Amino acid sequence: MPSVPQLLEFFQHHPYLFAMLGAAIVIFIINEAVGSLTAGTLMTPLQAVRLINDREPVLVDVRPAADFKKGHLLNAVNLPLAKIGERGGDLAKDKTRPLLVYCALGGSAIEAAKTLRKAGYSEVYPLRGGINGWLNASLPITAK
Repeated sequence: MPSVPQLLEFFQHHPYLFAMLGAAIVIFIINEAVGSLTAGTLMTPLQAVRLINDREPVLVDVRPAADFKKGHLLNAVNLPLAKIGERGGDLAKDKTRPLLVYCALGGSAIEAAKTLRKAGYSEVYPLRGGINGWLNASLPITAK
């Protein structure tokens, strides 16, 4: 392990590397903070299971219909991301009922969650990792 004087010498000889490291850390922190503020609470698959069991949210799959037919969460509604703006307000009569939104990897679900919040839903939770995260947690899907 390098000693403190060796680290200081390395820092003095490579200031640009440390400046880039510092910038990368700041950008990462800002990205995480902005994501948390705009996306709301991202649910892990295990947190989603608890939400499903305790509060019976509306499950919204924002993937294309062809992907939905291959496999989805039980009782999920397919509403592709492109149609969220048009039909998003019709998901639940009670806009205080929680919505669990998912896609393939999680990115589209965050965008859908923003749109659904603008449509008046108070609790919208994107699924972290999407259906792939769900499957990686060894949780079941259905093709029915």
